[in-house]
Amino acid sequence: MSNDTPYIGRFAPSPTGPLHFGSLIAAIASYLEAKTQHGHWLVRMEDVDELRNVKGAADDILHTIENYGFEWDGDIIYQTQRKDAYADALQTLIDNELIYRCTCSRKKLRVIAEQGEYGSIYPGTCADKNHDEKREHALRIRTRDAVYGFKDSVMGNFSHNPKKAIGDFILKRRDGLFAYQLAVVVDDEFQNITDVVRGFDLLDSTPRQIYLQECLGYQTPGYAHLPIAVNGLGDKLSKQTGAPGIKSNFDAGAMYLALKFLGQNPTPDLAHESKENLWQWALENWDLNKIPKMHTIQYVD
Repeated sequence: MSNDTPYIGRFAPSPTGPLHFGSLIAAIASYLEAKTQHGHWLVRMEDVDELRNVKGAADDILHTIENYGFEWDGDIIYQTQRKDAYADALQTLIDNELIYRCTCSRKKLRVIAEQGEYGSIYPGTCADKNHDEKREHALRIRTRDAVYGFKDSVMGNFSHNPKKAIGDFILKRRDGLFAYQLAVVVDDEFQNITDVVRGFDLLDSTPRQIYLQECLGYQTPGYAHLPIAVNGLGDKLSKQTGAPGIKSNFDAGAMYLALKFLGQNPTPDLAHESKENLWQWALENWDLNKIPKMHTIQYVD
């Protein structure tokens, strides 16, 4: 982000259940970083995976963050209302001969794909087959044999070669839904996002997203990836691992624990403070450099 560009950050939860502690961490960090930079903080509902959405969850999340004192700027956007934009971006990639149809099933990929550090590596089985569009298929983007890297504001330098790390990746699924990787890149550009603050679990997605930004002629925002909260088994706190939702009404104790998790060293009395006093302290003391440079931290309530 250049000095003359206003900071625009965002919080982008998936409405698959109530807001949990891991999401509260991302909300607080992204909000405080935006506000201490005199910037804007936007909210986006990442509901592109319609099969996982829970009815009423989006409204519940908005109700909760409002009760906690978050104040977002501008209109909330929903990915389910942005399909035309994703289709336009995909068409640009098709016109540039970067997309091909893939008929490989998950079962087949479990047999033929090599396992890498970031999961299975697509071997390019369908890259040159020109399958008939009438066959059930996903759409993959051809990756370049090149290293994509960036300096993360929390974790430091990170890079990998998407072609070798994960192979050509899906932008539109067999079921017709657009993939997260495409949607998030298109939405960040649409909302003029300058800085992304999110969990470490998305760090390895960033080179893919930078590659897509390059292919589409988009700007690349700055990135800061936070440690993710895990349970005693080392599993990320999420709806899938049964993480309980936080209280929908303001809970000073939860916010205190989130600030402590983020390395901000809040004093114990803040766990019993008013919403206004807690936010005042957080805004006055926020320091991104204090966030632990760790991939995961066990959450202890």
